[in-house]
Amino acid sequence: MLYTNLKHIETAADHQKFISENENVMICCGRMGPMCIPVYGIMEDLEGQYANVKFADMEFDSPESHVIRNVPEVRGFMGIPFTMYYKDGKLVKATSSIQSMTQVRTILDAEFSSAR
Repeated sequence: MLYTNLKHIETAADHQKFISENENVMICCGRMGPMCIPVYGIMEDLEGQYANVKFADMEFDSPESHVIRNVPEVRGFMGIPFTMYYKDGKLVKATSSIQSMTQVRTILDAEFSSAR
């Protein structure tokens, strides 16, 4: 279990339901490690600032996270967390490893801006 204040996605079915029921989604798939914890913190901080985005986490080591670990867009990733951005149920951006607040905001603004 991930000890964050984010919504926890536990199964592949939960993942599919979450991304299909919400227009803009950011899911961080990781562990409670030094590269992942800062990203969870950034997501927790941004949750109140991006009302149009739903934020969640998923445990990397769960067999159910194959829905993130096995998509072609992450094939070359070397570090965790895998951070996935979905729009209208489709993956629009994926990153790996630690991210800064600026990096995350840039992606959120580019992918989920109402001006698009």
